[in-house]
Amino acid sequence: MPFRARTPTLYRSLQTLFNTHHSLNFSSSLPLKVSRHLVHDCDCDGFLPWLERKAGSTISSSLSIGKSSYGRSLFASKTIQTGDCILKVPYNVQITADNLPPEITSLISEEVGYIAKLAIVILIEKKLGQGSDWDPYISCLPQPRDIFWNENELEMIRQSSVYQETINQKSQIEKDFLAVRPVFECLHQSFGVITYKDFMHACTQVLFDNFNVKSPVGSRAWGSTKGLSLVIADRDYAPGEQVLIRYGKFSNATLILDFGFTVPYNTYDQVQFQFDIPKHDPLHGMKLELLQRYFVLPTEDVKSLEHSVNSFTIKEVKSARGKGKGIPQSLRAFARVLSCTTPQELNDLVNEAAHADGRLARRPFQDINREIQAHLMLSSLFARLIEERNAAILSLDSSNSPSSCERLAVRRSMARDLLVGEIRVLKSASAWLENYCD
Repeated sequence: MPFRARTPTLYRSLQTLFNTHHSLNFSSSLPLKVSRHLVHDCDCDGFLPWLERKAGSTISSSLSIGKSSYGRSLFASKTIQTGDCILKVPYNVQITADNLPPEITSLISEEVGYIAKLAIVILIEKKLGQGSDWDPYISCLPQPRDIFWNENELEMIRQSSVYQETINQKSQIEKDFLAVRPVFECLHQSFGVITYKDFMHACTQVLFDNFNVKSPVGSRAWGSTKGLSLVIADRDYAPGEQVLIRYGKFSNATLILDFGFTVPYNTYDQVQFQFDIPKHDPLHGMKLELLQRYFVLPTEDVKSLEHSVNSFTIKEVKSARGKGKGIPQSLRAFARVLSCTTPQELNDLVNEAAHADGRLARRPFQDINREIQAHLMLSSLFARLIEERNAAILSLDSSNSPSSCERLAVRRSMARDLLVGEIRVLKSASAWLENYCD
């Protein structure tokens, strides 16, 4: 499945530049324990010279490639000051869908997205081997064993929405593979059989290291203005110091899915979940119709769930006593709708919305008991979500699987960070609800 593991720092920094027209900031603020000692990497001696030859200009005079405790990494080769441009990558060394031969492009239907097109480019160049102009780059992309979590490993985070996101990604890749099959049939004579696993691996390489979760494409798959990509330092670096990218204010759910690592205590953690109308509710149909009419479908707030009116995201509530943001108003309104027991109560909410700002159930019930009952429904939901994650962590701690495998040990740690962070968020929301009901 397309769920990624931690990869060498080089993959998270230099390689993504081939497909972005944005200016990116380098930083050492990533909360990981890294080696500051530069160890020469003979395997990459020719990488930057090759890149500069292909670009026809200087890419960087400030960076060198070496090894750290996490694999290949970038290091300052001289003093770098805040604001210095440390990488310049022109468009002619950015892999894009424009690299597809016209005869291949003509075989691709309009429904095929940018990620799938870039995956085809990677597969073609990979099949060419050393005959490819991009071989120095293609040859250092992560291997499948460095990217995919197997079924057993995914079970460790089944309780999180990240699990469903991996399933959704796999489903999309399967759909894309069927759409581009004519291309692979055309390439068969020249390159041999290109399997679904080959295509899935290439798609995942494109998706890897997403620097912007709002990007319409992916990590290595950014839209391009055919311009110059710049990378700017946001602090000073001494010679030999490792240079890392500032990832942004992302939750562990985003970090584990898009970048392949987690932070033990991530202040930006959040929980994505679905709040369903009970199937046995006699007002199920009426409530569903009202929710679909009044509740706006989530967009960027819900990345890991299928878009629906009952999908919500909550962040850590900093104060249980009402200071700062509490539970999202849309979620509380949803609970008020679900707590109604008669058609008249639902009609009253509709009439109230019509005489107010048009939003359904945004005001507290005048009957305090009904208001408390609605919020107790949320408390019950959060308690169940907490219990499920606690059970998952207990299972992680009591697993009989050998922990001597470094990859498994790392992924267990990532799963624990993810689940512990979500529990912290849910407990903060529960505390807020308890105080509100009191």
